[in-house]
Amino acid sequence: MTATENRHLRAAGHQNGGAMAEASTVEDVFDDTYREKDGPKPAMRLVWRNIILMSLLHVGALYGLLLLPSASASTLAWTAACYLFSALGVTAGAHRLWSHRSYKASFPLRVFLAVANSMSFQNDIFEWARDHRVHHKFSETDADPHNAKRGFFFAHIGWLLVRKHPDVIEKGGKLDLSDLKADEVVMFQRRHYKLSVVTLCFLVPTLVPWYFWGESLVVGYFVPGLLRYSVVLNASWLVNSAAHMWGNRPYDATINPRENPVVAFSAVGEGFHNYHHTFPFDYATSEFGCRLNLTTAFIDLMCFLGLAGDRKRVSKDTILARAQRTGDGSHKSG
Repeated sequence: MTATENRHLRAAGHQNGGAMAEASTVEDVFDDTYREKDGPKPAMRLVWRNIILMSLLHVGALYGLLLLPSASASTLAWTAACYLFSALGVTAGAHRLWSHRSYKASFPLRVFLAVANSMSFQNDIFEWARDHRVHHKFSETDADPHNAKRGFFFAHIGWLLVRKHPDVIEKGGKLDLSDLKADEVVMFQRRHYKLSVVTLCFLVPTLVPWYFWGESLVVGYFVPGLLRYSVVLNASWLVNSAAHMWGNRPYDATINPRENPVVAFSAVGEGFHNYHHTFPFDYATSEFGCRLNLTTAFIDLMCFLGLAGDRKRVSKDTILARAQRTGDGSHKSG
């Protein structure tokens, strides 16, 4: 299939699918009018600071693995709690709430998710959401921050180790981000991001086990601190890399994002990626609700408690029609 044919199929799917354009309230729908510039690609410029810091982080995480046998049961439980908390700051917060506006959250819940997001340390909410909208709007082109067509390593971590392609910067600068700028929680976190990261990503995970149950500072720093942080990062990055390369495409076979249950498990629900790129506004990012999807379960719980609402969802008829029209034939309604 040629690139032109692929673009025509994408456009037909988006227009005939109907629900995507109608329900999406932000710029997260694929732009089939974008064309990559002719000529040689810009030279890749390494960001040595990021290369050194990421290398040190992963060396520290490996040391944390060696310390696992010496960590107390309470510290291991705390590490798991920090993992889930920081992951939700990305999945339920920066991703489903702020990037896609797929549901509405009360002020207390937004504060909770912003705190969790700072513990995840993956850029502030404003920058994360901006880059993610660019990723959807120009998926797997030069304007995609982590273009999977540049290979697994680039999509996984390499995009953070080099300067952004000029098209990423250009397109990101043209997006309407007024909803993010109007959110007081988002902008407060952005103003105080460095302090919040030092406190929530490193000090709190380290000091809580030391203060409350006498864990050593070394174990506290390397296990719930660096090891937990590194695992959350890599689980999130797998959505950009593995979930764009391996798995089936039951909803749209003309795009690369895939359904990958391993990624869905590790990233607390974010591995149903063919569905998500087909229907980016759906709060569940999956046809199957809470199955392998702790983030959807969390949002449902928040709605039950009255802290969230207005969840956007795709109808079963729309899903089935789209799967029959553009899917790879592997769709099984559940």
